[in-house]
Amino acid sequence: MAVLRAEWTKQRTVAGPAWLLAGTVVATSAIGVAVAGAARCPAAGCGQDPGKISLAGVYLGQAVVAILGVLVIGNEYSTGMIRVTLTAIPHRLTMLAAKASVLSAPVLTAAALATAGSMLAGRLMLPGRGFTPAHGYPTLTGGADLRAAAGTMLYLTLVALLGLGIATAVRDSAVSIGVVLALLYLFPVVAGLISDRPLQRHLEQIAPMNAGLDIQATIGVRGLPLSPWQGLGVVALWTTGALLLGALALRLRDA
Repeated sequence: MAVLRAEWTKQRTVAGPAWLLAGTVVATSAIGVAVAGAARCPAAGCGQDPGKISLAGVYLGQAVVAILGVLVIGNEYSTGMIRVTLTAIPHRLTMLAAKASVLSAPVLTAAALATAGSMLAGRLMLPGRGFTPAHGYPTLTGGADLRAAAGTMLYLTLVALLGLGIATAVRDSAVSIGVVLALLYLFPVVAGLISDRPLQRHLEQIAPMNAGLDIQATIGVRGLPLSPWQGLGVVALWTTGALLLGALALRLRDA
């Protein structure tokens, strides 16, 4: 508990984390509103997913939480304060677990606010743009929509922890940000350039963003490379691997 209090004090007494969390909420919600306002479903079977439309802002919001995850420990390495931290908290894995905890709770809260705002905007705006029962959209608050919202909150939290794990292993904020953003955004580009459909499908199954954001799908779920929860599980595996790698590096290397 003393370690948790120490890490929480660090996070709440500097301005950066609060601004990044606020940016996550504003950016995610604002883009969701903009995309929902531009969406149109003029006829039945238009093929657009209202869940993905409402939550489109996550494509930007995930970058913000990833950067936050990196900076939770990356700032200490860049300033040399990590030596003070490890002197005060010699149990390194306890320190990393405390950082993960004080990162997860605020990110989950911000993700909940951003998701709620995005889904509410979609619920209010999309029926007037053709997403109606007559076009095959009987409700925008069904079980699939609730799963999309809850899954998106977990996805953003996992992305933040992914950033923490990578930064703990790499120890350089700029490089760590580059690595985590490449993992999120380059996989879809590479997959799109491959003409071999089976190989492309395999890349989509292991890519963190491709697999993870399938949790937002509310239509055409059977045609996805993985089921929504399986896709979120892929992100959890990436995050677990990054944290384990970071923990190993933290344990074996000098500060």
